[in-house]
Amino acid sequence: MTSTTNRRQQPIQRPKGTQDIFLDKVALWHAVERTATQLLESAGYSEIRTPVFESTELFKRSVGEDTDIVNKEMYTFEKGDRSLTLRPEGTAGVVRAFIEQGLHRQPKPLKLFYSAPMFRYERPQAGRQRQFHQFGVEVFGADSPAADAEVIQLAMRLFERLGLPNLVLEINNIGDSASRQQFRESFCQLIEPVLLEFCDTCQTRFHTNPFRMLDCKNSACQEHYSEPTVARFLASEWTSEASQKHYTQVTTILDYLKIPYQRNHRLVRGLDYYNATVFEITSTHLGAQNTVCGGGRYDSLVEQLGGPSTPAVGWALGMERLVSLVEDCALPALDYYIVTDQHASALALADQLRQQGKSVEVDLTARAFGKQLATANKRHAHSAIILGEAEASSGQLQIKFLSSGQQIEQSRDDLLKSCKLPEA
Repeated sequence: MTSTTNRRQQPIQRPKGTQDIFLDKVALWHAVERTATQLLESAGYSEIRTPVFESTELFKRSVGEDTDIVNKEMYTFEKGDRSLTLRPEGTAGVVRAFIEQGLHRQPKPLKLFYSAPMFRYERPQAGRQRQFHQFGVEVFGADSPAADAEVIQLAMRLFERLGLPNLVLEINNIGDSASRQQFRESFCQLIEPVLLEFCDTCQTRFHTNPFRMLDCKNSACQEHYSEPTVARFLASEWTSEASQKHYTQVTTILDYLKIPYQRNHRLVRGLDYYNATVFEITSTHLGAQNTVCGGGRYDSLVEQLGGPSTPAVGWALGMERLVSLVEDCALPALDYYIVTDQHASALALADQLRQQGKSVEVDLTARAFGKQLATANKRHAHSAIILGEAEASSGQLQIKFLSSGQQIEQSRDDLLKSCKLPEA
């Protein structure tokens, strides 16, 4: 009789709504992140890293208590007498750090970017996970339309560098708080007679935050906004004169930069802190969850969270969705793969080459050289260095160029000299 202690235990599965990222996939992530980081650093942005969890109150005050994120999707836990939440989005934590760490005293504008995991409890589906990753930018202290245009420009240039096709930039002006209050009154008068034809969520939002009814993805709800009277109202310039002027200047700069866009009068974004400019960049290759990047201006959020009055604008993109669109992103090439059964000598050679800026992998198995060469090809190495017992003794290495199949003999010293980095 088999002892129960010897039975193989069932493997533990990853939590629903999460994913493992490894091998070629993680290399692709690194390539995308590297491209984004290099672009933003070249434009004067610097990275910020904030805690993975924050005070629950931070998200209630910033994202909005009536939003789906706060009401339904946050991972919140109690620790002692404190309520803490895994961050569901990036901007609130960056603004908290901006205030707490005295970053508002830095020269303006202050340009920051971040790359981090976020957490929302929602039904997993294509393009939507419970743990997901965002790459975002935030610009503090610039109320100029040029700041709106620059963050949009950088997002579009990033997607160009990644070779993404069929992207659409949608933009809207949602005005200031006074404009939105006037909008609320007129909008409610138009919608109230048919309110019962809207979904339950929209009926709740009608009483709490009717502006966010426009963000509903229910097709039946969206059809009501195509009714002539409602459509004319949404397309009218109901925002303040200052907001209209700001929006016109933003689009004028985009025109000058030859960045195409579409005005979407229903675009409001799903977070309460936005004002004035809001925008989304969508892809026709993503299905229902088609937004790759979204953002806008949030001029009152810093003050709302206890800091000084500070205009701000930014965006965030979903890394999972972005990576799914990237087919060829210049994955880092491996310079040398050392095929060997002389591991001490191979590791010493690899160390010397790496110190001279080369990427080198040593085969750590005891397999036949033919199988090691097959692995070198799979790793897309430029060249294989064959280092057997004879090569280790003589110092003469066999170098095989994997793309052409050509093989040459070269001394260890000559190889190191040819790889030597130039003097600074």
